[in-house]
Amino acid sequence: MTTDATSSVNNKRWLQLVFGVICMCMIANMQYGWTFFVNPMQEAHGWDRAAIQVAFSIFIVTETWLVPVEGWFVDKYGPRVVVLFGGLLCGLAWVINSHADTLTLLYVGAALGGVGAGAVYGTCVGNSLKWFPDRRGLAAGITAAGFGAGSALTVIPIQNMIKNQGYEAAFFYFGVGQGVIIFLFGLFLVAPKKEQIAAFAAKAVHKVAQSARDFAPKEMLSTPLFWVMYAMFVMMAAGGLMATAQLGPIAKDFGIADVPVSLIGITLPALTFAAAIDRVLNGLTRPFFGWVSDQIGRENTMFIAFAIEGVGIYALSVLGHNPVMFVILTGLVFFAWGEIYSLFPAMCGDAFGTRFATTNAGLLYTAKGTAALIVPFTSILTTVTGSWHAVFIAAAALNIVAAVMALVVLKPLASAHGRRAVARAAAAKTVAAE
Repeated sequence: MTTDATSSVNNKRWLQLVFGVICMCMIANMQYGWTFFVNPMQEAHGWDRAAIQVAFSIFIVTETWLVPVEGWFVDKYGPRVVVLFGGLLCGLAWVINSHADTLTLLYVGAALGGVGAGAVYGTCVGNSLKWFPDRRGLAAGITAAGFGAGSALTVIPIQNMIKNQGYEAAFFYFGVGQGVIIFLFGLFLVAPKKEQIAAFAAKAVHKVAQSARDFAPKEMLSTPLFWVMYAMFVMMAAGGLMATAQLGPIAKDFGIADVPVSLIGITLPALTFAAAIDRVLNGLTRPFFGWVSDQIGRENTMFIAFAIEGVGIYALSVLGHNPVMFVILTGLVFFAWGEIYSLFPAMCGDAFGTRFATTNAGLLYTAKGTAALIVPFTSILTTVTGSWHAVFIAAAALNIVAAVMALVVLKPLASAHGRRAVARAAAAKTVAAE
């Protein structure tokens, strides 16, 4: 490929990344805006908080566990049709939520929203892995940042609409708007051709070890490396999802939700301040740690980030009753948590190849759904114990264990997996030559 052609492809792939990020921003509220609706729904209908949070778990499960199926469609038919389908479902889901007067209807909306959000999320992340074999950590991080930080600008508008017009209006208008934008930008998504990224793939080998061959999903599922990554993903996702879903209730129970906090020249209620900062940091961490992992390796980066997360969650349990510390520490927790959505997909692409990247990353992403099953139990555990302390301690412990596993278990396992892949690729070439 000529220099001009390579430059043209490079421009095109960055444009594809931008389209994916915009779509990701539009599904961010479906997870990160949820916490603002919990208390208003409880007050309006008298539903139990744990029962309401079942809807959140349904959303996460359907968002994640169906991504491999959606990924198969992407790998076979391209990203456009899957994102268009996802955009329609995302808009419909929040319209249903706006009219839900029973838990059953709320759960239906959650399931449809999960399928739609998963279609958008899995497609955009998988497409970034394919377009950027030389910068997988950064590309996956930037794409995931749209999901992590995409709701930052709508934190205050959503809260204001809930307060002034009711949570039903917020669900309806934001749902329709988000769905329309996803549909429009989804029209421009395309997958790369192999010859378009060949030059970029060659550069990747020199920084982070790449698989010597492409693993089909069934092959990947038979490797110990995948299941260790899966277990670590579950451990890390559990604590972060607890904070995501329960941030509002935690602030309310700590008695600091509406206490004014002044930082960096801004004064806002503690919960509003924390939610806004959390979303920004949760977005920034994904490309930041993705870029770091491109330089020093995925496992080393995991150890650093996971350890920070464990310490941050424990500190939040001890110091979170102070409104200023609540804002600062929730920011730290989200900053050290969001990177899992760039590190794990990037490592999956490194270890198992490009051809089936969307499906394979989708299979790994189902770990988030597994972790989400824990969220409703945090409300129950808090009710039984009378505080959030036990939940925080458990989450912090899982993070510390995952940090240690990154170096002690994952790193040597990944090295051995790479050596076996090289040997099998060489043997296949020998057989073909004969």
